[in-house]
Amino acid sequence: MFLHALATAVPPTVLAQPQCWEIARASPALQRLSRRSRLILRSILTGDSGVATRHFAIRDIAGVFDLPEDGLNAEFRREAPRLAGEALGRALAQAELRAEQLDALLVCTCTGYLCPGVTSYVAEQLGLRRDAILHDLVGLGCGAAIPTLRAASHLLAARPEAVVACVAVEVCSAAFYLDDDFGVLVSACLFSDGAAATIWRGRPGATGLRCHGFHSLHRPEKRDLLRFEIRQGKLRNLLDRSVPAEAAAAVTELFAGERAAPPAAVLVHPGGRDVLDAIGGVLPEYSLAASRAVLRAHGNMSSPSVLFVLEEHLRSHPALTGDRWLVSFGAGFSAHACRLTAG
Repeated sequence: MFLHALATAVPPTVLAQPQCWEIARASPALQRLSRRSRLILRSILTGDSGVATRHFAIRDIAGVFDLPEDGLNAEFRREAPRLAGEALGRALAQAELRAEQLDALLVCTCTGYLCPGVTSYVAEQLGLRRDAILHDLVGLGCGAAIPTLRAASHLLAARPEAVVACVAVEVCSAAFYLDDDFGVLVSACLFSDGAAATIWRGRPGATGLRCHGFHSLHRPEKRDLLRFEIRQGKLRNLLDRSVPAEAAAAVTELFAGERAAPPAAVLVHPGGRDVLDAIGGVLPEYSLAASRAVLRAHGNMSSPSVLFVLEEHLRSHPALTGDRWLVSFGAGFSAHACRLTAG
C-alpha cells in the first residue's frame, strides 16, 4: 500500500517540564505522596529527562489527579475525537480528498474506552459516508500504530481501489494516576496527548512511499512489565524499570529477522530517554535524532508518537534513498515493525 498523506495534531495547551513541576507542587495530590516520591517528580521534571515540553488536552490539567473516573472519561470522550478529527482533516487536505471519499477509517487508542468507538465520532464530525468501514483497535498500547497500518494493508489487498485512513490518537492525560510507585511517577512526567493520521491507497501517491514488510513480536509472559490496570476505576500505568532493556531486546530481535537489505534509516517510537539510549546501544550505526526531537518537543504520546517521528524524518530527509524501518513497542510486551520504500 502507498502513503498519500501524513498529518499530526496536538492540543493547544503546552507546558515546559519546569511548569509541570510548579503545577504539581501546588497540587493537593502531591501532598499525599511520600517525600521520596516528591523528590523523584522534582528531579525528573526539573532535570534533563529528554523531554522539554508536553501538550495536554485536559481542560484543567492542574486538577487532573483529583478528577473522578467519570470526569476523566468525559474528557477522553470530548478530546480524543476532536484531536483525531483535526489530524485526519489535515491529512485529507494534503491528499486533496474529501471525507466522503474515504472507504475505511481505522483508529487505534488505549487511553480511554468508548462504545461505539472513536471512529463513530470522527465519522460524524467529518462527514464520512454511512457505508464507510469503521474499525477501532484498542488495547495495543504504545505500539498500536503499526498493527493498525498492517490491518489497513490487508483491507487494501482485498480492495485495491479503496481509500483508507488510519488514525492513532491518545489522551494520556485522561489516564494520569498518581501514587508512590516509581513507574507511575515516571509516567506522570513523560506522557502527553496527540494524534497522527495517515491516508493510504493501492496506487502510488505524492509521497512516493510504499509500506510493506510487517513483522510483530509478542512476549505475553512479560505482560506485567508494561500495561494498564484498573485501580479505583481509573487507568493506572504499570511501567517496570526493565522496560528500556526489554524494548532494546525486542527491537534487536525484530531487526535480526529482517531479510531485506539493511534500511537507510531506523525510526523508533520515542518511549523515553532511557529507551532511546538502550536502542541506540544495540543499533549504533543509526541516528535516532528524529525520535529524540519528537520526545523533546512532545514527550511520549503513546501510539501516535512513531508517526510523529516519521513526519519529522520526512521533513528533515525528504530525498533519502533506501528503506525507512519504522518500529514501535509497548504493552504486551510487544514490538512491531514495517518498511517504507521510496519508489
